[in-house]
Amino acid sequence: MSLPIDSSAPADALPDASVEAARNDSRAHLSNDYLNHYSEVLMLIEMAEMDPEIAADLANWRPVSYLDYFAASRLRRAADARAGYEALADDRREAFEAIVDAMDRLALTAIAALEPPCDALKAALVAKVTLPAFRGLIESAASFLNSGGRQLSRDGRVEAAQAVIDRLMDRASAAD
Repeated sequence: MSLPIDSSAPADALPDASVEAARNDSRAHLSNDYLNHYSEVLMLIEMAEMDPEIAADLANWRPVSYLDYFAASRLRRAADARAGYEALADDRREAFEAIVDAMDRLALTAIAALEPPCDALKAALVAKVTLPAFRGLIESAASFLNSGGRQLSRDGRVEAAQAVIDRLMDRASAAD
């Protein structure tokens, strides 16, 4: 595919070919492989309920953006995933990033609540409170990515996650 070139535009203003191609592809090449990062932390939070020592493994988890995830990825289609994301309209990208931000905050709050020493009862409570909201956010993010950025859930999951974070913070404050 050849792109029209406007010779009056400065060279640095010309669109990157991969971004332009992604804009023209209605199936933007977004990848839900990114969600493996969140599925991993969700699994560890869930396992901490059965083995509180796993909480120590959670301390190494860090948030990572979609673009950074695929910049560091060795996946064959990582460049397509980045180009598809960069091609999204700003409002779509911002809406997805709100979901990602909620997942990051929920994960980090759960990790802080599970900080060793963590007993089985505390780990069970953190899992019980955190996991339903976390799964809902992952589901919303997956719907967005699988639809090429067209489907965005507005069902209050981000707000529900914030309520969970607030409850965990309140409980932690009460314990201090």
